Amino acid sequence: MAATKTSLTRTDELATQTDTENLPTLFSRLGDDVMELFNSQLALFKVEIKEEAGVYARNITMIAVGAVIATVGFALLNVAIAFAVSTLFAQANFSQPASYALGFVVTGAFYVLVGAIMVLLMKNRLAKQELVPRRTVAELRKDKQWLKNEL
Repeated sequence: MAATKTSLTRTDELATQTDTENLPTLFSRLGDDVMELFNSQLALFKVEIKEEAGVYARNITMIAVGAVIATVGFALLNVAIAFAVSTLFAQANFSQPASYALGFVVTGAFYVLVGAIMVLLMKNRLAKQELVPRRTVAELRKDKQWLKNEL
């Protein structure tokens, strides 16, 4: 019976020792898990930012290409249309320099209007693009709730 009491006492001591050793280990593991979670959230954030930056880069490139095309078109068509419009003013008994000037002014105003419309459309398209990475924010909210529930 004395052996049984000694055995039970040692078992209780081992259980207490195991519990106290496990508590720091559990906190350490919890800290490691939280850091791993944070690192995965950071990786997700980086991926989403790269995706969004790619979308912006493509849209800005398209705006630049559109601006170059509009400039070339403005230069070529402006001259041709300006001369065509100038013939209309020549029939109105304007002098030749005045009819050329009016033709170029009317044509230039038209192309400025078309270019401004293109720039505004692309600007509005970019304004609709979200800057906040939605998936990362949702995951961070879930993790925050999980941490609150665990602690």
